[in-house]
Amino acid sequence: MREKPLVSVLMGIYNCASTLEEAVDCIIHQTYENWELIMCDDCSSDNTYETALRIAQKDSRIRVLKNERNLTLAPTLNHCLREAKGEYTARMDGDDICPKNRFQKEVDFLNENPQYALVSGSMEMYDEDGVFRVVRYTPDPAPQDFLNRSPFCHAACMMRRKVLENLGGYDTAEKVNRVEDYDLWIRLYEKGYRGYNLPDILYSMRDDRNAFSRRKFKYRINESRLKLRVCKNNKLPFLSRVSAVKPILVGLLPPFVYKKLHTSAKS
Repeated sequence: MREKPLVSVLMGIYNCASTLEEAVDCIIHQTYENWELIMCDDCSSDNTYETALRIAQKDSRIRVLKNERNLTLAPTLNHCLREAKGEYTARMDGDDICPKNRFQKEVDFLNENPQYALVSGSMEMYDEDGVFRVVRYTPDPAPQDFLNRSPFCHAACMMRRKVLENLGGYDTAEKVNRVEDYDLWIRLYEKGYRGYNLPDILYSMRDDRNAFSRRKFKYRINESRLKLRVCKNNKLPFLSRVSAVKPILVGLLPPFVYKKLHTSAKS
C-alpha cells in the first residue's frame, strides 16, 4: 500500500559486534513494520559479521552482505543500495540507537510532502555517562545553511530511493572521504531537490567526548573544499569563505579547547 511503502535500511557495519544487536533491536521494534534491513560488513577484524548473521536469523526482513575487502563507508552503503527494494531508504549505524517511532514519523512526512526528497531530525550524543549534547537542525535548510555544519543528520535520514539512485548513490572519491554525507546533500540541492528536518530527536549517537583525535586534518580539508563549492555555486558573499575554512581553523585549536567546545555546545 502507498501509505505503507517499504523502507530499506542501509547499514554499513565495521567492528561493532558489541553494539550491533542493540542497534538492530531498535529497528525490529519500530512501530512501522514494513521495512527491510540490509547490513554490509566491511571486513571487520572482530566477529561483527558472525554477529550479524546470527541476528539475521531472528527476522526474515534482515539480509547480511560482506565486502571482499575493506572499502570504507561510502562504497559499503552503495553495496547496500544496490540490494535495496524499498521506495524509501533509511540510514542507521551499528553502534547507535533510535526511538521506536522514528520510521513512522519519517514515512508520514515523505508521504504527505512529495516536494521533499529527504527527511531527517534532531539527534543527541551520548556515552557511558549519558547524553552530553543535543544537536538541532534548521527545519528547511537553504544553501547558506550548509556553511555552518552539515544541514542534516545523516544517520537519522530517510530518503526517496529513486532520488538517491538518480544522484548515483554515494561518491566514493578520496576527496569526499569522511564527508560523503555532506557531498550527498550538496549534490541533492544542486539537482533541485530539497530536504527537511523534523524537530523531534530521532537518533541517539554513541560518541566520544574527546572526538578531536579521531578527526584527521585531511578530512577537515575535504569538508572545507565542499563548503567552498557551496559558496561558489550559490554565489554567496565573499565573507562566506571564512565559514567555509572554519573546519581547518578548528583543527588548529589545541585539543583541550576543542574538547570543551565539543562537549558543551548546544544546538
